[in-house]
Amino acid sequence: MHVPDDDGDEMPQINIVPMIDVVFALLTFFMMASLYLSRPQGLDINLPEASTAGTQTESEINITISPDGDIALNQQPIVVEQLPTAIRAIKGDSPTAFVVISGDVEVNYGRVIAVMDQLRSIEGVKIGVATQ
Repeated sequence: MHVPDDDGDEMPQINIVPMIDVVFALLTFFMMASLYLSRPQGLDINLPEASTAGTQTESEINITISPDGDIALNQQPIVVEQLPTAIRAIKGDSPTAFVVISGDVEVNYGRVIAVMDQLRSIEGVKIGVATQ
């Protein structure tokens, strides 16, 4: 029932039901679109499988070794000899840092050992190896 005002006209009303429908449609669209915008970090490599692998929840520094032996530090190409300097810069004043080595299953074992050798020269670095 509409209450007339002093002039005898009905008071205007705002119908918000269509606006709510539009807002929910936009919300749904942006939620679905955001699912496709997120991309996992990392280079395209095939990790070796391990049945005793654990999960590491915190990973500050990622080193990736591609099948042809190229090394990337947090997705940026780097030379093995520059790893200690770059990791010290990333680590900063933190007493410890966790470094995850992700090497393709086809990578030469000597290449992985060369990377680990460079990492062991840095104090406070914990080394982890990524598996599937």
